[in-house]
Amino acid sequence: MTRHLLDRVRAALGQDRVVEGAPAFWVPGRVEVLGKHTDYAGGRSLICATDHGFAAAAAPRADARVQVLDVARDGRVWLALDPALPDPAESWARYPATVLRRVARNFPEARRGADVAFLSNLPAASGMSSSSAFMVAVFLAIAAVNRLRDAEQYRREIRTPEDLAGYLGTVENGQSFGSLTGDRGVGTFGGSEDHTAMLCGRAGELSLYSFCPVRHEGQVPFPAGHVLVVAVSGVVAEKTGAARDAYNHASLAAGAVLRAWRQASGRGHASLAQAVAESGVTALREAVRETVVDGFSTARLLDRLEQFHAESFEIVPAAAAALEAGRLDDFGALVARSQDLAERCLGNQVAETIALARLAREHGAIAASAFGAGFGGSVWALVPEAEAPAFKARWASAYRTRFPRAASGAVFLTTRPGVAAHGLGGAEMDWP
Repeated sequence: MTRHLLDRVRAALGQDRVVEGAPAFWVPGRVEVLGKHTDYAGGRSLICATDHGFAAAAAPRADARVQVLDVARDGRVWLALDPALPDPAESWARYPATVLRRVARNFPEARRGADVAFLSNLPAASGMSSSSAFMVAVFLAIAAVNRLRDAEQYRREIRTPEDLAGYLGTVENGQSFGSLTGDRGVGTFGGSEDHTAMLCGRAGELSLYSFCPVRHEGQVPFPAGHVLVVAVSGVVAEKTGAARDAYNHASLAAGAVLRAWRQASGRGHASLAQAVAESGVTALREAVRETVVDGFSTARLLDRLEQFHAESFEIVPAAAAALEAGRLDDFGALVARSQDLAERCLGNQVAETIALARLAREHGAIAASAFGAGFGGSVWALVPEAEAPAFKARWASAYRTRFPRAASGAVFLTTRPGVAAHGLGGAEMDWP
């Protein structure tokens, strides 16, 4: 499949532009098995790359212009490596524009443009991080063309794939990364979970990470003889408009809990996870009750704290241990608790994703959960591989009966933990 995608993106560039070893990459999407809205607050996630993603290829140019070609839609946009690059009119082109603007700001010597073609078999706006994968692919292409790893600023700040994941998370959310100053990003206040799964995932395994900064805490074998069936709900989860605002409200609520704690305690913890780990969740609850934070009710902040603490400090570690020990029933119970907290306390679920998780369990899934930003998107279900086709048919039929309008745009696919981003067609990754 990846070879077919690569052939198509290279053909779009023109065979006369493609030389041996020219930059070409595979960047997977990701499944967040557990860790709902934890990464930007320093919490934990259990994640994997998927076997669906982006193929991208690049041909260097002699100027600072960057042409980005969407092979599937025969679309193209001309951009530039310019720290003042404006957002283009095309909504999809905002993502590469954000990357180019940030690269130009952080690495002034990077002024060699490229023609970059991409093609994806990853459902868009599905919660499987297609937009983040797109941005990673564009960055890898421009980094390779400009040999960014030879830049002093790059070597100083980006030493490992985890560092690169952390940096690319800030490219998206607009924050600074060490001495690499931030920009406006794409407008979402997210973290680096997606980028970590894409750059650090391992085939056949789930990865346990904590964040702010990115820290690898362990690997968990994926249950042998099982697969993930993913239902893309048909309710788009775009990082624009109302969906972006709803996502940011969940992120801002976590920040508001931290501000309440800092104000009440006088302590300067860098993240919500650090505050909980060092002072305990009971102390933070009391701080929230005693402190008024504009824009948020006390009840809302207590719910957000409850969900974050349970997800990051209880559910994720216990789920990793249950999988390691082969206790799939225990794993399923922990996943069900995570889904319940998302519905009751996090508030990022819609009727369609709530129903999909419940229908999956009713039709035989060991575990099922919505994942990603929420407010639409996808639900994963863990099932034995031999039963996956029949389960997928039953699940899809039940969903169509319940939500015929959304189901008209739904996609049901089967995946398993895949490999991290890597070079294609003889190209090497420009790793830190």
